[in-house]
Amino acid sequence: MDPERKEPFFAEMLLLQSKKGCTFAPANKKTVSMMNRKYLQAQGFEGFKTMGELMDGARTQIPAQKGVYVVLRESESAPQFLTEGTGGFFKGKNPNVPISELKANWVEGTPVVYIGKAGGSSSSATLQKRLSQYLSIGQGANVGHWGGRYIWQLADSRDLIVCWKTLSSDDPREVEQQMITDFKATHGGKRPFANMKD
Repeated sequence: MDPERKEPFFAEMLLLQSKKGCTFAPANKKTVSMMNRKYLQAQGFEGFKTMGELMDGARTQIPAQKGVYVVLRESESAPQFLTEGTGGFFKGKNPNVPISELKANWVEGTPVVYIGKAGGSSSSATLQKRLSQYLSIGQGANVGHWGGRYIWQLADSRDLIVCWKTLSSDDPREVEQQMITDFKATHGGKRPFANMKD
């Protein structure tokens, strides 16, 4: 992935298997800002399981390959934030933040609440392993998936939707970073709700 590239990631990536296993079809700015289940399915994302389903055993369906994943909140109702969520205390650290911080980070007008990755040039993690860690910390376990922990303070966290996309040759971290950059470009500079860094 060219570090000098300025165009939005979604507008440039093509579904051409002969070129680095590219993973996303062209999209204009309006399409990116309306990223939802239908759009992600068109880009090859799979799964679309609720957190509850995955916690209850469906996690075996997650591919044991590197890739990126997206967490969606498809409810149109206003989010309800919990003072104490279900997240585990990793290494004794309290995963909960003040509700004022959650409100400040909430992004209106999009179902996307978190973009994550698994594996890459410096990691052998798979989607199955990384998402299993994420699910476990959401169930109160002392597990190392500190990123994205805001979602565990959503009252309907078990109803959130998880989808994933395997990557054959693109680096997951680069893809994740560009997806977040493009999200910010269409949402006033804000990252997805639970993404704490670009």
